[in-house]
Amino acid sequence: MSNPAEGPGITGGPDDSTGTALTAVEHQLSLLWRRARSISHHLSRQVHPDLEPAAYGLLSVIRKQGAMRLTELASSIGVGKPSVSRQIAFLERLGLVSKEADPLDGRAQIIRLTPTGEERMHEVQDARREVFRERLGEWPLEELQTLSSYIAKLNATYERDGFPRDEPQ
Repeated sequence: MSNPAEGPGITGGPDDSTGTALTAVEHQLSLLWRRARSISHHLSRQVHPDLEPAAYGLLSVIRKQGAMRLTELASSIGVGKPSVSRQIAFLERLGLVSKEADPLDGRAQIIRLTPTGEERMHEVQDARREVFRERLGEWPLEELQTLSSYIAKLNATYERDGFPRDEPQ
C-alpha cells in the first residue's frame, strides 16, 4: 500500500526508494504549485477584478523591492521585457503603478506603486499572511524551521540553474 502523502498509485520497493521519494516530492510540489496559482488568481482579483496573477506578481515584486526600472523588474522575475512592459501598461491604466523618468538616465523610466496600488497590495498581502499563519500557526516551531530550510535548499538548487535569486524577507 502506498503512503497517502505520496499520492495515488505510487509504490516502490527497496530498489527504487529514491525514485519513489522523488515521485512523491514531485507530486506534492505540483499540488502546492497548483494551489499557489489558484491563491494568486484569487488574490489578484482582490486587488482589482481585471487583474491577472502575473500582474499581481509584478506588483508584489515592486512592493517588496521598491521602485525600479522595467529591465530590473523583468530580470528579477525571469520574464522578457516586452511581456513585463505590457503588464505594466495595464497596471498603469488601472492606477496601480506609475512611471517616471529615471533621475540617473532620462531615457529610462522608474516604475513604482501608486498610493492606491500600495494600499490595495497592503490590504491583500496582510490578509494573505493571516491565512498563511492560520494554516501553519499550529505547526511546531522545529517543523516550520525544517520546512523553511528545505525550501531554501530547493530554491538554491534552482538558482544554480540560472533562476533569479530572491532576497530574504
